[in-house]
Amino acid sequence: MFGAAPRLPSSPGLPGWPYGLGFARDGSGFVLLSECDGDRGTPEGGSCRQHVAVRDAGAKEWVLRPSPLPETPATAGVSANLLVLGPGRALVEDGGAGPESRTWFTRDGGRSWRAGDRRAVGTTPEIPAGAVLTTDCPPPAGTSPDDCERTRVVVVSPQDGRRRALARAPLLGAHPRPAEQPEPDGSWWISGTDPLSGRAAVAVSRDAGRSWSVSRLPSPATGPGWFTAVAVGQDAVYAAEMGELTGGEPVKNPMRALHRSVDGGRTWQRMWTTGPEREPRTLLGLPVPGPGGRVELGGEMSGYGSRDGGRTFARLDDGAHFTRHTPLGLLRESAPCQYALTADGVRWSEFRLACEGEGS
Repeated sequence: MFGAAPRLPSSPGLPGWPYGLGFARDGSGFVLLSECDGDRGTPEGGSCRQHVAVRDAGAKEWVLRPSPLPETPATAGVSANLLVLGPGRALVEDGGAGPESRTWFTRDGGRSWRAGDRRAVGTTPEIPAGAVLTTDCPPPAGTSPDDCERTRVVVVSPQDGRRRALARAPLLGAHPRPAEQPEPDGSWWISGTDPLSGRAAVAVSRDAGRSWSVSRLPSPATGPGWFTAVAVGQDAVYAAEMGELTGGEPVKNPMRALHRSVDGGRTWQRMWTTGPEREPRTLLGLPVPGPGGRVELGGEMSGYGSRDGGRTFARLDDGAHFTRHTPLGLLRESAPCQYALTADGVRWSEFRLACEGEGS
């Protein structure tokens, strides 16, 4: 589970630029691409054609398949979303946030798509293999989760791409934030606030969402932050508490503190408290745990690494990276079209997609 990351083929000649990428456990994957008139600085009045590229399991290259997304005005930007739901299965969502916003589901590797919407249909007692966790606003629905008084945790099904409310979700305040993917050990994590104290808390399920254990983090703040980003490593779990900082220059994606657990999330120790000046002060995506107390953080301006569980950090030579979960490991996105996967937090498998506009 924490071995070497699989090697994936590069396809730098794909058209446009990538803005959505996901994988299944068998190494198959999907990526959304947008190809605009001219370059990315398309003049007003131009348009962008949307593509879907697919890698079948074991294939040596990515190939274009039919895209369900319509052509968009260049001035509108790109807001579609991709959820991979297992081998050959994916859901593409348009940019709307309401329950009737359009979706398209495929179960045959993007060869055909079935239209739908984001409305939840019933409940589910567990999270099936390949599913994705997210949230919605239960009826009467608001325009988006951000405008919703209280959101709920929902499961996006790999069977039909429909949303179903999770029957037993942990009590973590009005706006719980689930991780879309499970951790390498199969655990699912949701962050939010402790109902009694109002402080940052996380919940973990080790039985596919049938039951949850909630633990409060030793936060440096008395009130809730934005959310907590959790990553499970070989010998520890790391929880990065995100939220506004006190003192110093304001920054994007501020990280209040980094917590560490060596007992699977039952108890936590605060390893790093962000101050007005000392770095790291920001985090893009997730911490990257490694063996023996290693952990790396990708910040806005630079990356930082620790070899003592997060007590101290040193600036890394490589730049900032956005890191997120996939079923194959942690996916790092750096310069446009450049990606890397890791399963152990040390060895990275690099690949490139749609690089024609990047001087490659």
